[in-house]
Amino acid sequence: YKVTVRLGSAVKAGVTTVRGESRRLFIENMPTKKGEFSEHTFVINKRNTLIYPDGEHVRIKPREKNKLNWDDKLTFEFNGDAPAVSEILIEKADQAITVFLCGNSTVVDQDNEPWASWGQMIPRFFDAPVSFANYAESGEAANSFIAAGRLKKLLTQMKAGDYIFVEFGHNDQKQKGEGKGAYTSFTENLKTIIRESRARGAYPVFVTPTQRRSFDDRGRIKDTHEDYPDAMRKLAMEENVPLVDLHAMTRTLYEALGVENSKKAFVHYPADTWPGQTKVLEDNTHFNPYGAYQIAKCVITGLRNLQRQGFQLDFLKYLSSDFVPYSPSMPDPM
Repeated sequence: YKVTVRLGSAVKAGVTTVRGESRRLFIENMPTKKGEFSEHTFVINKRNTLIYPDGEHVRIKPREKNKLNWDDKLTFEFNGDAPAVSEILIEKADQAITVFLCGNSTVVDQDNEPWASWGQMIPRFFDAPVSFANYAESGEAANSFIAAGRLKKLLTQMKAGDYIFVEFGHNDQKQKGEGKGAYTSFTENLKTIIRESRARGAYPVFVTPTQRRSFDDRGRIKDTHEDYPDAMRKLAMEENVPLVDLHAMTRTLYEALGVENSKKAFVHYPADTWPGQTKVLEDNTHFNPYGAYQIAKCVITGLRNLQRQGFQLDFLKYLSSDFVPYSPSMPDPM
């Protein structure tokens, strides 16, 4: 849907943030003076589990059944220091460029604070007609993503000129047994995604998995993903698929933040920081909003570098004008 929001108030100044569905960020801390109004337009993706025309359904997990992404409602969240919204116009969007996201919990639209992912931050940096359809889900690997019908569902929504971003490896490496491995089953599943998306005129883009916060004694990040990032790089080269090396970029980012400060990009919080949180949170895989925001900027930086190399990424012309050049070696202030 094409959504136009008119921010502002005749009686007060405002600072408004707009999110949609499961906390996808669209408008960030937009100030308006008393009596001042500003209009902003974005495109939001909405889906359900029905796989048309077969009548099958995506096999979502029990925890997904109450998620806003899969329900029959279009949900918006207006907050910020002084939210001021005077009008909302919702129209059908027929000409959207859809960027489908495939991945795991580092990509998924996280439902609850303080967890966040780059997949729900990246919409903030793009104007209409670009829309992000985040099909990622916690715990998914490339094979389980396909087996659950998530790929089949998104392919029914895909059209020529769309894009599909693929970030797997976190959970794939946990799979053991005959035929399982980075250069065997994992690679074959990635080939399926490439083949099916190209058959529909869409453009696949690989994103190597984000590093875990795993420092050695010298303050350097230890690689924990075995051969999976290299397998993605190898296949990307063979199939001429553009690749954002988030594995390398997040290593730079975390080392730039340092051993202690990097905790502030992850879900590290003392007990009782959040309502109902009775235990200490020490999560070295998943990001908080600050960390997710930085990694979204890494992804965009990687995409811009790929465009300079000649890859077709035409949707980047809709990158927001306020996006400034970014380097993971110089992260934003916390």
